[in-house]
Amino acid sequence: MTGAPLPAPRGPLSAALLDTLRGSPVPDPPPPLPADPYGDDLQLSLYVLYELHYLGFDGVPDDREWDPRLLALRAELEARFLHALRTDVPVELTATATQALDELQLEPVGEVDGSLSHFLRDHGTLDHFRQYAAVRSLYHLKEADPHAWVIPRLRGRAKAAMVAVEFDEFGGGRADEIHAQLFADLMADLGLDTSYGHYLDAAPAEALATVNQMSLFGLHRALRGALVGHFATVEVTSSPASRRLAEALRRMGAGPAAVRFYTEHVEADAVHEQVVRHEVVAGLLADEPHLEPDVVFGIRTTDHLETRLAAHLLNTWQNDHAEQEKDRVTTT
Repeated sequence: MTGAPLPAPRGPLSAALLDTLRGSPVPDPPPPLPADPYGDDLQLSLYVLYELHYLGFDGVPDDREWDPRLLALRAELEARFLHALRTDVPVELTATATQALDELQLEPVGEVDGSLSHFLRDHGTLDHFRQYAAVRSLYHLKEADPHAWVIPRLRGRAKAAMVAVEFDEFGGGRADEIHAQLFADLMADLGLDTSYGHYLDAAPAEALATVNQMSLFGLHRALRGALVGHFATVEVTSSPASRRLAEALRRMGAGPAAVRFYTEHVEADAVHEQVVRHEVVAGLLADEPHLEPDVVFGIRTTDHLETRLAAHLLNTWQNDHAEQEKDRVTTT
């Protein structure tokens, strides 16, 4: 099975990296690291390096996954990204995982600013949803894969519960029920290309960062608590958001496969939330209570990066609307 084609570069670092993966010599000296840890050049470079641990890229030899020079570059980029997250999302010593998860469940009443699912339900168009699905495909077409890395790093209750939830995510043994396949079905229903990684060039840095966070946490045993926090955040927030997104698709007249992806998550993730809270998180902290700050860090950084992505997409859509209104006025 081959991976996606290599993407277009977004700066000197990603350009040098992509040339190296195509067979060019490693540049000497290497380009300096980008100044912005959340920017396109760094996030694309990190995404490409992580993708070598998933399906890889078409034409790139499999053994590049463990190339020491690429691993050294990845470590530098990870350090920059992780430092930015720790700086922007501090965790106080008194914070608990229970409190952090409870905060995620506070549902506002009325008009909500900054929420993608509320906007899509109440105001979004089918074109908005296609853009959203294309961007999110980088996550959903590998849904559950990064979380599987934590399984051998857990014990007892936490491990058993994690496997139980992952079993559901992977379709309960049925290939057509794997959640990544259900998202591919959604994309097909919306007229999108379902090829793995097809929309990488269209994804903004904010979307790449949400996927890179999972890979960062998953590939490092030292960050197992943060990955559990990320996993818990996904499960706790999924059910209400999925309900709104299903309502949005029904209002837009989307087909049954598109709606099904979210209706499946409404019921399944409501159950998963309880299992994750009381068995995965609680089980991990019963075994390793010193990891509680890491779990909180995983919860809060997930919310931080998702908020940045939502702000980017909403700003893009609002600017597009303003431009359309401007064009309408000037042509009448």
